[in-house]
Amino acid sequence: MPSAITAPLGRLRLGVNIDHVATVRNARGCAYPDPVRAALLAQDAGADGITAHLREDRRHIADRDIEALMEQLTVPLNFEMAATAEMQKIALRHTPHAVCLVPEKREERTTEGGLEVAREENRLAHFIAPLQDAGCRVSIFIAADQRQIEAAARIGAPVVELHAGAFCDAHSEGRFDDRDAEFVRLRDMAAFAHSLGLEVHAGHGITFDTVKLLAAFPEVMELNIGHFLIGEAIFVGLPTAMAEMRRLMIEARTEAFGIGA
Repeated sequence: MPSAITAPLGRLRLGVNIDHVATVRNARGCAYPDPVRAALLAQDAGADGITAHLREDRRHIADRDIEALMEQLTVPLNFEMAATAEMQKIALRHTPHAVCLVPEKREERTTEGGLEVAREENRLAHFIAPLQDAGCRVSIFIAADQRQIEAAARIGAPVVELHAGAFCDAHSEGRFDDRDAEFVRLRDMAAFAHSLGLEVHAGHGITFDTVKLLAAFPEVMELNIGHFLIGEAIFVGLPTAMAEMRRLMIEARTEAFGIGA
């Protein structure tokens, strides 16, 4: 089901996730490198938003980081969190621009799969209501799966972020048949989510090698990229890494539609 849209719905935003600056900081248990400094650097380099995931075990981002980000950022903060009472309370205290609900398990290295919305539809509908009442824009991080997208629409979430990890991992591991199948799934589900009135974002595992295929989806309004950009920043600096990612995003839309991102 290729998209019937022949032009992008709007400018493609780049959100920068700074979690793994905190991972490096916490490896030594000291105060540096400071993820808030990285967020401000990304903001100055043109990031459209900053993403930070406050996990239950505080393995990277800490509560003080969220407080500082809320105080110092002038671009939107996308606060990633699990759908727990503790995190809801923190989000309601800070009321960030956006709250992205993600699945979370202590034993995982990184977020594995998307949130199981269909199985917890009633609970999640009640969970997001006070966040929306407080002015937070709620997004749901889900697999590119029709059942989950339909459930996200039913509970009233305005945004879904499609998990691009399976696509990106298949590409990096040379499993090109799997990659192509995941690409079709992402393409079709981006179109389907848009048809239900949802704003579509994508994230997880995106690199220079995979960003152009995702950026060419006309329904996608935002790409959230963290681990790869922070890794590249070690070698070339964060503004340079971001500039190359932005260049590829613009190039993808120019090639697909004749206009930049």
